[in-house]
Order: sequence, then C-alpha cells, then structure tokens
Amino acid sequence: MNRGRAGGAPSSTVQEPRDDAAPTAAPRRDPLKHSAIEDIAGVLTGTFVASIGIFLLKSTGAVTGGTAGLALLLSYVVPLPFGVVFFGLNVPFFALALWKKGLSFTLRTAASVGLVSVFSLINPLAVAFDHLDPVFAVIAGNLLAGIGLLVLFRHRSSLGGFNIVALLVQEKLGWRAGYVQMAMDVTVVVCSLAVVPPLTVALSAAGAVILNLVLALNHRPGRYAGM
Repeated sequence: MNRGRAGGAPSSTVQEPRDDAAPTAAPRRDPLKHSAIEDIAGVLTGTFVASIGIFLLKSTGAVTGGTAGLALLLSYVVPLPFGVVFFGLNVPFFALALWKKGLSFTLRTAASVGLVSVFSLINPLAVAFDHLDPVFAVIAGNLLAGIGLLVLFRHRSSLGGFNIVALLVQEKLGWRAGYVQMAMDVTVVVCSLAVVPPLTVALSAAGAVILNLVLALNHRPGRYAGM
C-alpha cells in the first residue's frame, strides 16, 4: 500500500476513469459496399430496364446478342414465350456460375434471369404499340438492355449465359466484358440470318454493338469500388 506525502496517510489506489479514454471502436461496414436493400433495388431496377429493352426488340422482330438474343431468336421459331426460353437456356450456365463465381453471384443471377422472364410476360399486357419504328426500337432497346446489364454487374449479378463467360474472361485475363461479349454476340446475330430478314439482321448487329459499347465504356475492372 502506498503512503501519502503528508502525515503518512494511505492514499487510494483506485483511479477515476479518464474522460479522454478512447472507447473500443465498433467494427464498421465498408461505406462503399452495397447494402442488402441497395442490392435488391439494383437487381429489380436492372432487370426491369433490361426487360423493357428486350420488349422493344421483340416488338419489331429484332434480335440482339447474348442468351437474350438467342432466346429471342428461338422464340420466333418455337411455340414458347421468350421468358420460358430465356430461363431454360440459362440453366446450364448457373452451374458454371456456381463453380467459378460462388453461391452469392449464382443466386443473384438466377433471380435476375427469373425476374426478366417474368417481366417479359407482363410487359406485353401493359404496353401496346400502334406504331414502332424499327430503327428506334433497336437503338432504344439495346441501350436499355445495356444499361440494365450495367446496373446488374455493379450489384454482382448478371443475366446469365454469355454475361457469365464475359465476366469470367474479364476477371481472369483483364479483357473488357463488353468486348468479349461483343465477339460472342456477333455469332448469334449472324445465325439469325436463317430466321430474320437481312435488313433486320443488319439493324440487330448495329444494336448489339451499341449494347456492348455501353458495357465496354462503363464497366472496367477496378473502376467501380462499390461492387
């Protein structure tokens, strides 16, 4: 026991807590990381916008790239709605996504594909066109589809199929997803010559370039920190 300086009186060993003592810092959530609510809103927004773009394309008999374009092409020759064909085509790619991208990305992608399939059934019931210029439909449709895909990419999702392959190539080799997908889209558009009139195919090819330029110019590795 310590003794005081005066009179030998014992002094207390208990110290009052300091006002300036720093409290234990609570773990912080990364402010750049999307919250669950933001991801849900992003997926709903991206899928709805993309579905409107696909609706415009289908209304004029056009196609585009990716599994969406392939599903459009098949929907013109088989008696099945686009949404059913689109979801069916994506099923094998879900296994690839699970293997290479993990469960979270796969579930988000499956949800996105399902939402676009559902929206594609609802859109014709809500909108009807008396006149729709094919050039406008192809340009607007591909721009909307590209913007929708961009939103989904930024919320760690996709519309499956070629999107998954393009994202994997971008991550492994550093090639931009838009350019990778553009190469695959050309194949789909060329194949559409067997079903779609040549003029519509030419418009579809130009539209596919527009869609992929939206991705190539806006989705680059490391640019968007909130993913």
